[in-house]
Amino acid sequence: MDNPRGADVNLRAAPQMCEYEAIADRIAADRPGLVLDWGCGWGQMTDLLRRRGVDVRSFDFRPEVEAPGIRRLTRYPDLEAYIETDDPVRLPYADSEFDAVLSCGVLEHVARPLDSLDELRRVLRPGGLLYVYKLPNRFSYLEAIARRLGLYFHGKAEFDQIYDRRSAEALVRGHGFDITEFRRTNMLPLTISGRLATQAAGAIWCANRALARIPGLNLAATNLELVAIRR
Repeated sequence: MDNPRGADVNLRAAPQMCEYEAIADRIAADRPGLVLDWGCGWGQMTDLLRRRGVDVRSFDFRPEVEAPGIRRLTRYPDLEAYIETDDPVRLPYADSEFDAVLSCGVLEHVARPLDSLDELRRVLRPGGLLYVYKLPNRFSYLEAIARRLGLYFHGKAEFDQIYDRRSAEALVRGHGFDITEFRRTNMLPLTISGRLATQAAGAIWCANRALARIPGLNLAATNLELVAIRR
């Protein structure tokens, strides 16, 4: 789903692209079969996963589009996605069709997260993996600063939800999944662009990862990540 700020800020920010690369590496290391990029947005995760040899199908919900169907992605014209325009929950796939589903900055924005998780479980095979990345942390210090400065923060848009560890794990467990991994991530702002940010992207990303490993400090991280297996 497109960034709520209406711009491709995540694609223009080299530090943020470092995170996307790391997510793609993590998923590819599991050697999944068919993966659904749920809420693919611009298509960057589909592109990165395919570059790593992962078989991916892309889906996005865009009510502003005239009719549902398969369309090429503007920023990645060699990629296609199924675009749904009417139902924010229903997926045009068979039961147990996928081996894994990726939600990268999506679950927190959907109108009906409970129904969406049930639908994701439906299209996942038993034992399939659900990867949830960039879920906003309720205790994020960066989100608190953005709120005070009048910038975009999670919770500002109509359907935005924010989570702590207990609520995130309860949400996923309550809809037919068992949690296998949990992390708090991102202590530094990553959506910064420009020449200096690009030159320092590697250093920023390394420092960001190191800080997120510090117990206590990482309670104020920006995001929560979890991996879950379908029962």
